[in-house]
Amino acid sequence: MKTLILGGVRSGKSRLAERLAAGSGLPVTYVATATAGDAEMAARIAAHRAQRSIDCTVVEAPIALADTLLRHAREDACLLVDCLTLWLTNLLMQDDATVLERERAALVAVIDQLPGQLLLVGNETGMGIVPLGELSRRYCDLAGTLHQTLAARCERVLLTVAGLPLALKGAPVT
Repeated sequence: MKTLILGGVRSGKSRLAERLAAGSGLPVTYVATATAGDAEMAARIAAHRAQRSIDCTVVEAPIALADTLLRHAREDACLLVDCLTLWLTNLLMQDDATVLERERAALVAVIDQLPGQLLLVGNETGMGIVPLGELSRRYCDLAGTLHQTLAARCERVLLTVAGLPLALKGAPVT
């Protein structure tokens, strides 16, 4: 089962993904994409680690997400990727502009091949105002397109608001 979990900042999407991973009864590999580029982000990452409610193996994949998923996916395991939009930010900040398209295409190509359970977490950016800056607009466009592409490949898509999951595709969360 492949599940895409979307929601706004602090909507409860990571907590939901962790609950689903723990409930799978499978060994969980937590694929973290965040990088601590400044003190505030380092504090966010530390808080996220401290709040993590599951026993898991953590691997970091700030750029090469598809390769990381291929290395760790197993039929008898659950992968939790948190989060797609931080990964997308990392790609946008690369000096080589071709890295973004190469890594995005690699992720889309590998999704259907991955055995086992996969939980993908991303920030929904399409429900707010259109940003003023070109980079911000590009980010929102890329995130929206990535989420649409992955949603088409996932059996379940959930939107989390105020800690409550709404099933957009597939079985609701109980």
